[in-house]
Amino acid sequence: RKADEGTFDWGQTITTAYLPLDNSSFFNTDLNLVDWLCQFSNDSSEIYLKGFLGKMLFSGEEVLKKASVLSGGEKMRCMIARMMLRDANTMILDSPTNHLDLRTKDILKNALKEFDGTLIVVSHDRDFLTGLVHKVYEFGNKKVKEHLVDIQGFLRKKKMESLREIERKS
Repeated sequence: RKADEGTFDWGQTITTAYLPLDNSSFFNTDLNLVDWLCQFSNDSSEIYLKGFLGKMLFSGEEVLKKASVLSGGEKMRCMIARMMLRDANTMILDSPTNHLDLRTKDILKNALKEFDGTLIVVSHDRDFLTGLVHKVYEFGNKKVKEHLVDIQGFLRKKKMESLREIERKS
């Protein structure tokens, strides 16, 4: 993805995976989930891909469902699978918990806690961010402010109960 303005350069050893907020363009296809995921995998083995989809809570015949008919939560689970197959050392997630149920959020959060790389997460989901992030960047008034605290520390510092309060104030 290109910068809106200015420039940035990734380091030579950085490999990225991006989870966009709007993923609708990825699902304009009649491919089933196994074939859809195969497009993004170095391993095209059907057994491997079915197993991977199983980790994302797709079971049995669900893996043969057409990508074009998925619900919002199912699309998000597929996009997470796609991202995880990239074998990246830097993941950028834009509102990853949108459309996810509590069980899937927990699975994603636990997987991300095990990730041995850099996470950049944009989210208003305080519960999801708790225990996951240890640094918060606040964007506002054409400035970026770094806070070397977890999300709970950030909210205490701002004397706020939720991240939505920041939006209402700005």
